[in-house]
Amino acid sequence: MARIAIPEGEGLERSRMWALQTNVAKGIGIAGNALYTQISLDTRVREVARMRIAQINECHI
Repeated sequence: MARIAIPEGEGLERSRMWALQTNVAKGIGIAGNALYTQISLDTRVREVARMRIAQINECHI
């Protein structure tokens, strides 16, 4: 359950949340894009690392 008011609508809750702060969303988008396009890790290694990080943080994979 969110602790802030997130507008109802289409798409993921996190996408609607970042729409509230467009400058932050833009920065996160640029960083995320760089992680997926500029990183030198093999795709499989990167995904295993993401899965392990999620597991450590007790997130659903």
